[in-house]
Amino acid sequence: MESIHPLNPIAFEIGSLRVHWYGIIIGFGALLGLWVAMRESERRGMNKDIFVDLVLFAIPIAIVCARAYYVLFEWGYYSKHPAEIPQIWNGGLAIHGGLIGAVITGIIFARIRKVSFWKLADIAAPSILIGQAIGRWGNFMNQEAHGGPVSRAFLENLHLPQFIINQMYIDGTYYHPTFLYESLWSLAGIILLLFLRRVNLRRGEMFLTYLIWYSVGRFFIEGMRTDSLMLTSTLRIAQVISLVLIAAAIILIIVRRAAGMAKEHYLDAPGEAKGR
Repeated sequence: MESIHPLNPIAFEIGSLRVHWYGIIIGFGALLGLWVAMRESERRGMNKDIFVDLVLFAIPIAIVCARAYYVLFEWGYYSKHPAEIPQIWNGGLAIHGGLIGAVITGIIFARIRKVSFWKLADIAAPSILIGQAIGRWGNFMNQEAHGGPVSRAFLENLHLPQFIINQMYIDGTYYHPTFLYESLWSLAGIILLLFLRRVNLRRGEMFLTYLIWYSVGRFFIEGMRTDSLMLTSTLRIAQVISLVLIAAAIILIIVRRAAGMAKEHYLDAPGEAKGR
């Protein structure tokens, strides 16, 4: 078989500075998500700049939390290699950690700006999935977040482009492209949420639907991965968190409706509802 060379994870160099595809791809996903959120916020009667202000805080905090979450559960390694803790360009950003940081930031931001957190979250939900769908290709460039061993024939039967098949050849073995499975699941979720905008769900339920959708896919895809963060020798952290998020989102939908906390709808005109 002819030699297969992986794609270079470094996009370009300026002197001693190396710019990695990982960071470029994640940054592009964040910017595209911001643009989509800004356009939708105008349609919903909000100042589009509110999302610019929000991401100035949310994205840096989310990145720090995503890294801290990853390092915490890999402390056995990083305690011996502390110099590698800030090296996020080599991967190691946990989506669940980033989500926790972004949600906490959004809640505080909404209180300070006196706007509905649920309205912000509903508008942002498709954008979060956009960032996740695109961001997984950063994992692809780093040859990480993959599944267990498979044959080349298996990958070819999926009708994947050759560059994906070749990039899944790591140290003499082909692997499941779980990064791709999650990216496609997120893409399907974006389409679902854009459709649900027309259904006019109760306020907050767009974001809660995002949590359910993403968590269902993540639970099954995580079971295929070989680099999972582990809670115990048998429990994968991402699967546990996914189940918790699914249950919490369903309970919140039921409780908020029963308690009359979700009278407002996604398509309510400005001034028709003031609920948080």
